[in-house]
Amino acid sequence: MKDEAVYVETFRKGLLKKKILGAYEMLEACELCPRKCGADRLSGETGVCRTGKDAWVSSYNPHFGEETPLSGSSGSGTIFFTHCNLLCIFCQNYDISHGGCGQAVSNDQLAEIMLSLQRSGCHNINFVSPSHVVPQMLAALEIATDRGLSLPLVYNTGAYDRVETLRLLEGVIDIYMPDFKFWNPEIAKTACDAPDYPEVARQALVEMHRQVGDLITDASGIATRGLLIRHLVLPHGLAGTRDVMRFIAQQLSPDSYVNIMPQYRPCGRAAEISALAGHPSSEEFQVALQEATEEGITRLDQRPRFVFMM
Repeated sequence: MKDEAVYVETFRKGLLKKKILGAYEMLEACELCPRKCGADRLSGETGVCRTGKDAWVSSYNPHFGEETPLSGSSGSGTIFFTHCNLLCIFCQNYDISHGGCGQAVSNDQLAEIMLSLQRSGCHNINFVSPSHVVPQMLAALEIATDRGLSLPLVYNTGAYDRVETLRLLEGVIDIYMPDFKFWNPEIAKTACDAPDYPEVARQALVEMHRQVGDLITDASGIATRGLLIRHLVLPHGLAGTRDVMRFIAQQLSPDSYVNIMPQYRPCGRAAEISALAGHPSSEEFQVALQEATEEGITRLDQRPRFVFMM
């Protein structure tokens, strides 16, 4: 018998409703994410994330380009939320995160999106950039679960997440998929005006791992629970790969599943920073892989990789 998604039991026990109330309280003077901008989002004010009471969605569909344990043969049911709390200047979805491409959805509409992805046969529901819409996500989940949603949930995040918010997701999220972007606070300041990002991400990943542990897959290789970490290789070693991998191996687990990604390209406003204006070379990518293995990370995503050439 297939294991049940963790939130189903949380819903049955009536605990999901308590989590929803706690999350919405954070929106009154918003402290949902580390920026804690204080906007009264329940009254329609918007802060850094430019999102008020309703979540915005840019697109949703079965996605076959995610990691193999998520995409499998039937796709990962991705829901791309519009706007973002981190706002990297090189974002590859710049039109969504910065440009606001998408539309507002009610919690009922968001629930129906989840159910439509389940009906299409997806292996999971994959919330992309959900850090700023956790209350709406939880409220929609309650509706969807009552209507039969049962797929595992993926929290696909840039890792700029408050531990206090993540604790509300314990017993809700099956698979955490954070992207540990930068080790150096100065790089984080330049790229997304968040010099606290490295420390925030470290704390967030520790909490995520505490909740779900290392990635677990079923007999067909599809992820059912656990932590999957992404790390984008930046030009000139700006991501701090060796330090990130050492942290993962020593502070989380050497059995962590890590996807080291070579597909950086200078999108958005990246050209404003000379060091980010080009592509990482194939040599830089190979160095990143070597640094990971030298630091004890060997459970690396094995999909075919395309590397931009300098």
